[in-house]
Amino acid sequence: MLTAGEVAERLQGKVLGDASVAVTGLKPANHASQGDLTFAENEKYLAAAGQTEAAAILVPEGFMAEGKTLIQVRNVRVALAVALEIFVPERKYAPGIHASAVVSETADVDPSASIGPQCVVEDGVKVGPNTTLISHVHVGAGSSIGADCRIFPNVTLYHQTVVGERVRIHAGTVVGSDGYGYVFDEGQHKKIPQVGNVVIENDVEIGSNVSIDRGAIGPTLIGQGTKIDNLVQIAHNVSTGQHCLLISQVGIAGSTTLGSYVTLAGQAGIAGHLKIGDQVTLAAKSGVMHNIPNGEKWMGAPAQPDKQMKRQLLAAQQLPELIRRVRQLEKELEKLR
Repeated sequence: MLTAGEVAERLQGKVLGDASVAVTGLKPANHASQGDLTFAENEKYLAAAGQTEAAAILVPEGFMAEGKTLIQVRNVRVALAVALEIFVPERKYAPGIHASAVVSETADVDPSASIGPQCVVEDGVKVGPNTTLISHVHVGAGSSIGADCRIFPNVTLYHQTVVGERVRIHAGTVVGSDGYGYVFDEGQHKKIPQVGNVVIENDVEIGSNVSIDRGAIGPTLIGQGTKIDNLVQIAHNVSTGQHCLLISQVGIAGSTTLGSYVTLAGQAGIAGHLKIGDQVTLAAKSGVMHNIPNGEKWMGAPAQPDKQMKRQLLAAQQLPELIRRVRQLEKELEKLR
């Protein structure tokens, strides 16, 4: 149990009202009751939160409410993320290796790491401090996983995969499977051996059922701080910059390079061997077949700069009326003949 004042201190906020009131949990306004901390980003939600019995309300700086204890913060969403870590901490797993896990004698597992049931850790693998493999995780030979990582059930890391620190990989994801590489010869598609690997830098989070292919030669690289949603496909030798956002069902073909702070909305697809600049945004379902310079926003299939595509979409919406008018003019011309 914490007081509102103690919560405010942890959130780098300021209390207006009773700083000694006890705070025992965190809930949204429609479920908040006595002892709960709740939150409001605007006046509408503040009014709703004010009708509850919540002990305190997280609000932006400058917000006021009579008769309620408020914790003013610079950014409510950032403060909420910290508050969730305080009141709903993630489960911790005991260090050690579960009896059902299969861990090679040549693997180097830090004593503070947790290797859960039915995990397989092959030869030469390194597992860093405070890292957790929850269950049924397969780590291929020669791979390394840094400190403070969490690998969820049924994740497969193929051989030679490199995972940095504070990385989270969710259930069902496959990292390091063969890239889709073939050469047509004598009437058949012959496989090109995929001998590269995957490198995942620090502070990356990868959703469930993502597939990241190993490089054909050299690495596929996921840049620091990048966040990948569920059901994303990243082909061989793709390289992302830092802090990119890849939303559900995105697909990136081989050897394409993303700059930093790129956002790819849901179901966007990018052809191979392209260069996407820094701070580029692609709208949902965009199909990209050309390089994109820094800072641009593109949309459509085939994708084009957003202003250009919007003009085309607006013009297309006017087509039914235009067709009607043309037909009317044709009828009037017929009468004049």
